[in-house]
Amino acid sequence: MQHIMAFTRLLVVLLGAAFPLLLLFSPAVASELGVSYGRVANDLPDPSSVVKLLGDNGITMVRIYDANSNVLSSLANTGIKVMVMLPNENLADAASSSDKALQWVQNNVAAYYPATNIHGVAVGNEVFNSKPDQNLNLVPAMTNIQKALAQLNLADAIKVTTPIAFNAVAVSWPPSSGAFGDDIAQLVMKPMLQFLQQTGSYLSVNYYPYLTYMAQPDTFNLDYVLGNNPNPGAVDPDTQFKYNSLLDAQRDATYYAMDKLGASYSNMAVHHTEHGAPSGGSLRGGGGGHRRLLQAGGVATIANAQTYINNLMNRVLSGNTGTPHRPNADMNVYIFALFNEDQKGTGAGDVEQHFGLFYPNMQKVYEFDFRGGGVPPAPGAESWCVANASVGESWLQAALEYACGHGADCSAIQPGAACFEPDTVVAHASYAFNSYYQRNGRSNGTCDFNGAGYIVYQEPAGTCDPNASWCVANAEVGDARLQNALDYACGNGADCSAIQPGGQCFQPDTKPSHASYAFNSYYQHKGRASGTCDFSGAASVVYQQPKVGNCVLPSSG
Repeated sequence: MQHIMAFTRLLVVLLGAAFPLLLLFSPAVASELGVSYGRVANDLPDPSSVVKLLGDNGITMVRIYDANSNVLSSLANTGIKVMVMLPNENLADAASSSDKALQWVQNNVAAYYPATNIHGVAVGNEVFNSKPDQNLNLVPAMTNIQKALAQLNLADAIKVTTPIAFNAVAVSWPPSSGAFGDDIAQLVMKPMLQFLQQTGSYLSVNYYPYLTYMAQPDTFNLDYVLGNNPNPGAVDPDTQFKYNSLLDAQRDATYYAMDKLGASYSNMAVHHTEHGAPSGGSLRGGGGGHRRLLQAGGVATIANAQTYINNLMNRVLSGNTGTPHRPNADMNVYIFALFNEDQKGTGAGDVEQHFGLFYPNMQKVYEFDFRGGGVPPAPGAESWCVANASVGESWLQAALEYACGHGADCSAIQPGAACFEPDTVVAHASYAFNSYYQRNGRSNGTCDFNGAGYIVYQEPAGTCDPNASWCVANAEVGDARLQNALDYACGNGADCSAIQPGGQCFQPDTKPSHASYAFNSYYQHKGRASGTCDFSGAASVVYQQPKVGNCVLPSSG
């Protein structure tokens, strides 16, 4: 396909039509980031220390799984928005008795508000999965909690919702066929949506794209799951919408499922009351929450969790939160979870214990930043500009042409050039946007394109460097020489963490594969300088990106 058209002709289109449309591309409501603060552990810091941790890290919204007095008192006078929860075991009482619902609200909400900025009440959590015998009590319980809030003049400030697991959307592909399960669609979801609409509230969904990936690992590209761009994406055959992340496909499946229950729900917000990725662990036997479908393998790693969460943060805080079906959708997200929790699951090493942003000692599991979206740039740190696929190909095409006509070097994405493949608008736009951004010194405003681009602080997977080269091991020199050279590389600047046992690139566990990773890291860190890929004959330079097992060698340090 041709993406590079005559600039003069394009500028007429760009200035006369495309950019006015782009100016309209903005979230209807500002999106927010928060955390789910679970406490299924015996080694967590006290609530007052946790509140300080929240403040130190710019976390302004928190969800708890009860209405714990110590936690709510510690959160007083901080301004942090708090969602409390009526536990599943209290649903029957709240549904059957308005007096009991009122008493619960008085004791667990009104007693702390407004000093503690409670802004939501979750009535149960994933009831369809964990307490299906209470399905028919769910909306009556929500109704009685709402009436209690109204009776206490709190209904305008505090909204009632209930988090459902994404698997309540029984049909999720293609997204346009999205539908809630037959057992809940008419009996529970329809009256629930009516209630949420009438009270000005929102639907709450717990999203874990990893679950779908682990159920069908051969179906999905990992970059598509992690939210890295470019990636192969997936096209809805009925709408021809292209999805560049599994999350957006799941979000649109939810929106379409809502649409099927009534056109009036088309503008209702959907909040992400849990949204996370595990940094380690493995599946153990036994029961548990729906996250237990996860398996470890090479997916539940710190590197993948960091990539997923930072991509998510970047997106929420940049405001580029729309989907193909709902371009103006907001994205209020509670990241699951604040801490690794050692009493979840069935024992040490269970994947359930590894969803935390922090270890119990309050050290980060990996880098992130709630203030700026993902990992912010330290002085001199690198950043890249990538395309926002959600705005659609026509908008991207217009912005691509603008970048190429105003200083970006787009020669490498011409037919037959080094970065022409993959031949997609998203890939070409990312290349052009990044070229424009870098050539303008990464200055403010040079990666916006009226919403078509956004900044990331980790090199996007698949980034094309027309002058790229890599350093790989020469297996013919033997394991002993490779080991000596590998040790030298790891001790002199190479980042060898990924080839440690359990690391992302540990497999295949062979000297040539580990040496190739270490040699290439050393070579890239040294700026591909002459002589940095020799290792006394144990390595050589190649000009096509190598892949070792499931690990693609990077083209930068």
